[in-house]
Amino acid sequence: MSTRTSRDQAHSSTTTVMVVDDHRTFTDLMLLALHDVDDLQCVGAAHDRASALEMAAMTSPDVVLMDVELGDEDGLEVAEQLVAARPGLRVVVLTAHAQDVSIVRRAAGSGACALLPKDGSLRDLLHHLRTARPGGMVVQLDMLQAMVAPGRPPTTPPRHGSTTSPFTALTARENHVLALLARGYDVRRIAGELQISVHTCRGYVKSVLAKLGAHSQLEAVVIANTHGLVSGPHIR
Repeated sequence: MSTRTSRDQAHSSTTTVMVVDDHRTFTDLMLLALHDVDDLQCVGAAHDRASALEMAAMTSPDVVLMDVELGDEDGLEVAEQLVAARPGLRVVVLTAHAQDVSIVRRAAGSGACALLPKDGSLRDLLHHLRTARPGGMVVQLDMLQAMVAPGRPPTTPPRHGSTTSPFTALTARENHVLALLARGYDVRRIAGELQISVHTCRGYVKSVLAKLGAHSQLEAVVIANTHGLVSGPHIR
């Protein structure tokens, strides 16, 4: 009986993954990689829009790993269709175009919860397959910086109270919240990190957005990176 219980627990803790990419070599490699991971199970690979929609309906995966480009088809449009059909589905998007800032906005609009470079490490990819959640948008900081200011060094952070800064100065706590947003943390995780209530944390996020003139957390991070506001000891 104890053996069955442990097996049931292991099964219930497994995250099912569907891979969508038109490059069959890549999907084959991902199938091999996921085969060796105990808590992630690949339920199949699709190579175009039609097969992706059909397979998702049949297998109900927890996470979809989606390439931005599916031959002549748009992977982000497919991602949006998948999320519309199954609200709560987690979609992790891969892109080979790390310097195209429009992809960040479009990925966020599609309902994806993570955008990663296709040439990134397998370790990071597996981590985000496990941890990315709907309602948030994880973008690697170095990738975001490359999109915002390709080939340029980070902007010197404006000093608090400087008359040349277009923003109202952030408090130390707001700076910390902004830094954690840039690391892809959602409000609940930030609240846990700072040991404050979720309600209080939402207040800090609202204040950060207002001071930066941003309409979303993702836009706040983009603005902050453009002006060098998220450099510092909190980014590790």
